[in-house]
Amino acid sequence: MPNRLASEKSPYLLQHAHNPVDWYPWGDEAFDKAKREDKPVFLSIGYSTCHWCHVMEHESFESEEIAALLNRHFVSIKVDREERPDIDRIYMLFVQASTGSGGWPMSVWLTPDRKPFYGGTYFPPDNRYGRPGFAAILQSLAGAWLNDHARIEQSGAQVIEQLKQYSNVDGGSYQPGRDVLDSAYYVFRRMFDSRLGGFGDAPKFPRPSIHNFLLRYYAETQTGEALEMVLLTLREMAKGGMHDQLGGGFHRYSVDERWFVPHFEKMLYDQAQLATSYLEAFQITHDPQYAETARDIFEYVLRDLSHPEGGFYSAEDADSAPDPEKPKEKSEGAFYIWSYKELRSVLGADEAEAFARAYGIEERGNVDNDPHGEFSGRNILYRAGSTAGLENAREILLRIREKRPRPHLDDKVLSGWNGMMISAFAKGAQILNEPRYEQAARRALDFIRTNLWREADSTLLRGYREGPGAVEGFLDDYAFVALALMDTYETSFAAADLEWAMKLVERAVELFEDREQGGFFGTRATPDLVLRLKEDYDGAEPSGNSAIALALLRLARYTGRDDFRDTAERTLRAFGRRLSAAPSAMPQMLVASMLAAAPPMEIVLAGPGETAMLQTIRERFLPRAVVMRAEQSPVRMAPLDGQATAYVCENYACRLPVTDPAALADLLRVPVRA
Repeated sequence: MPNRLASEKSPYLLQHAHNPVDWYPWGDEAFDKAKREDKPVFLSIGYSTCHWCHVMEHESFESEEIAALLNRHFVSIKVDREERPDIDRIYMLFVQASTGSGGWPMSVWLTPDRKPFYGGTYFPPDNRYGRPGFAAILQSLAGAWLNDHARIEQSGAQVIEQLKQYSNVDGGSYQPGRDVLDSAYYVFRRMFDSRLGGFGDAPKFPRPSIHNFLLRYYAETQTGEALEMVLLTLREMAKGGMHDQLGGGFHRYSVDERWFVPHFEKMLYDQAQLATSYLEAFQITHDPQYAETARDIFEYVLRDLSHPEGGFYSAEDADSAPDPEKPKEKSEGAFYIWSYKELRSVLGADEAEAFARAYGIEERGNVDNDPHGEFSGRNILYRAGSTAGLENAREILLRIREKRPRPHLDDKVLSGWNGMMISAFAKGAQILNEPRYEQAARRALDFIRTNLWREADSTLLRGYREGPGAVEGFLDDYAFVALALMDTYETSFAAADLEWAMKLVERAVELFEDREQGGFFGTRATPDLVLRLKEDYDGAEPSGNSAIALALLRLARYTGRDDFRDTAERTLRAFGRRLSAAPSAMPQMLVASMLAAAPPMEIVLAGPGETAMLQTIRERFLPRAVVMRAEQSPVRMAPLDGQATAYVCENYACRLPVTDPAALADLLRVPVRA
């Protein structure tokens, strides 16, 4: 029989709708029941494409015995962390503080007034892997609640106070300077793997906000090593198995140090940010390999992550069924891996041999360390040699792969993640001169405006699946969609894009800014949360505070509005001491800090036929510049003699206008790396 989750829209909650656990969605009904029956709450948080979430569901939540323990002693709540990142961040902070690590699935036990007292991540059903069994933990916590109820509630109250202290910012007057930027550069230099790229040891996660910082640090200081760290990382990632060599796009992370064996999940926010990294690398170097990888990401998103009406889906799972006759027997990566025998059967001996040499395929399989036997006799494709002349073979294999059982698609359309992807497509349209990418960005924006934007009260909704969701947007949703609008504005110069961006940012300031201490809360004040956090860690996704600071600074340049700049600088000061103490934790905030400190640069275009001027601008990496049409400029500028005219203004002073692209190139004075 289905439980209460059957009426939800979230794919993750629907995956648990037929568990024997008496699940509740997050809401007053569950907590009222916990208070009425004097039971603790078991809160389980995950997402639909999470491998270990699937494992824990199969082992524990589908178990009648464990479900009986949960139903007898606890009120159980399921939360999709992508749908409710505000809830996830509060309890993740608790789990990280109390255990030293975090991740999903996240398992947290709460008092009936929502205060955490015990937590962890994945628990096996019985004692194994050096972890206590889930059933044993449930019995222990049920006994503790029965016998030491008052102490647990006191502990929960103390935890919340400690988390409040931890999450506070000082609201001081410290403004990060050049020393903080240099310090961050040297930290990343120490972390850098000079042989294989990436920052830190295995497992290696892409963290594109580091690329964003290092490329801008290079542009400001001409420190070649900052650029080379990014370029080597991007090249090695593109060669590895973490890059889907047939279908395009990138998997979530590499379990080894050489980007070879991936965790096969694919996330929209990774595609968006990595596409931008490759585009900016191409702008700086003009090396076509970076443009090729960016196009590869875009083609994957257009083919496999696009909603028919515009907008982009959230993710694809790592797991799928190797055998179409046994759809429930899934293993990681089954959709993506190949045996040598399969290659010979579809390509023929000669072409299969050439393909095997190019993509590292071996008759016995190419994965040596395979503890679970998931890749036995099969191969993960990576670039082991030249792939020239193998386009036809790749197309044949891709068509065959498309007939395999596909990984689960999380078809939520999230406004913030779509904002990041729209930005990437807009930049792709500009840098690669590809109209299809501009069309994709515009359709996605139209989807958001139609389905996720309430014009009457200027409210952005978090997500859409079979209709708009009930959850209102968070800080990062407003910030990323506003940034996307600025990027689409610089693609087509539609004044409506800037107007909507201003509405979003003004509403974000109204809903989320802490005017007393500075910085922005991630969510509005609501009674169902025990804590409002100010997120500042730029991890797999940039933090909402970093994104809103960038949005405010850019809008201040377009509009000339001092209030936007003042709010951004207030935010940077609020996080100034944290940024100074741990700059490597906040690379996107460093990007905002650099933009705030750099001499402003505006490029204003007037008159018809500016195509050649735009090409001159777009083939250069100009991270501190904004580009606008004269019609939207705070200072009106006219074309010379009816020709396309460019005005370059730096540090509040404008050069003489030019009508020749070569003269514009001289004004920009940015070296193009051959």
